[in-house]
Amino acid sequence: MKFNAILRQFEATLKSHYADRLLPSMFQAINALLRCRTAAAGATKLHCQSCDETTFQPRSCGHRSCTQCQNHETSKWLDRQFAKLLPVEYFMVTFTLPYELRSLAWCNQTAVYNILFDCAASTLKDFGLNPANLGADIGMTAVLHTHSRRLDYHPHCHVIVPGGGIDKRRRQWKKLKGKYLFNEFALAKVFRARCLDAFNKAELSIPIGVPKKWVVDCAHVGRGKSALKYLSRYLYRGVISENSIISVQDGLVTFSYTESKTGKTKYRTLKGEEFCWLVLQHVLPKGFRRIRDFGFLHGNAKKTLQLVQLVLRVIVEIIIPRPRPEFKCPHCQSPLNIIGFIQPNWQSG
Repeated sequence: MKFNAILRQFEATLKSHYADRLLPSMFQAINALLRCRTAAAGATKLHCQSCDETTFQPRSCGHRSCTQCQNHETSKWLDRQFAKLLPVEYFMVTFTLPYELRSLAWCNQTAVYNILFDCAASTLKDFGLNPANLGADIGMTAVLHTHSRRLDYHPHCHVIVPGGGIDKRRRQWKKLKGKYLFNEFALAKVFRARCLDAFNKAELSIPIGVPKKWVVDCAHVGRGKSALKYLSRYLYRGVISENSIISVQDGLVTFSYTESKTGKTKYRTLKGEEFCWLVLQHVLPKGFRRIRDFGFLHGNAKKTLQLVQLVLRVIVEIIIPRPRPEFKCPHCQSPLNIIGFIQPNWQSG
């Protein structure tokens, strides 16, 4: 079941019931998703040299919240991340804003999300520099997620951290010993203090009743590939896989999800417009970067990463650009050549 089709079916009810909560970025997403692969998006004009047939392929919207688009971008991101993997143990550290701050985050998304990134990264950086922990500059890749597996609003930041860092004083690589990174409770305490201080400096109104104990989870994830694959699922294709949408019947939508604690498959049924809202509330502000690299993994530290790879004897493979899927002729299945583009609202035949 295509989410775009569900959105089209419940568009009017969605806008009626959630008019005061839909943000400009969400309206932009709705418009893009409804145009995707329709005449309203334009088309690619294709020609078959084998049978001289000309055909038209509706263009995709390219929106990062579209479940039909961006498969190619996901693959390219994974290729780049795999090329940077080091032969060390990896960890995934998850920083979560408590429930009491979700309303603040929703009303100030750009500011709060940036603070979440900055405080998570600075906390890990300082823990890495502490001689009692590692005593080295670490690298990390952080990804913002705003949803739980039930698709509720649940802003948190996953950070992939290789087990080691650069000892700048001795100018050498320092490997983390064992399969333990940093103390979760200590991380949470520092992260909480830095977030609250940043909120105050940004003059954000912190609600009463913010808990004294926050949650930070630090898990060993082997050599990192599985964690990167997990994070890649929702980077460019929205927050739900269309395979998870079970049914649309009598104005209700049912989808499945995996419960994190038990690993069991659960089902959730909602009114169509409520389901659409559940998905659209995770559309990020326009231009917001949900993936950020820090330390020796930052884009400006390529030479440093190359030195680390040299020291660790990493065989760096050249990233071969992935070819985009070919268009096939519907008559003879030969490859089609692109010969032009058609403006929106075209009509074939």
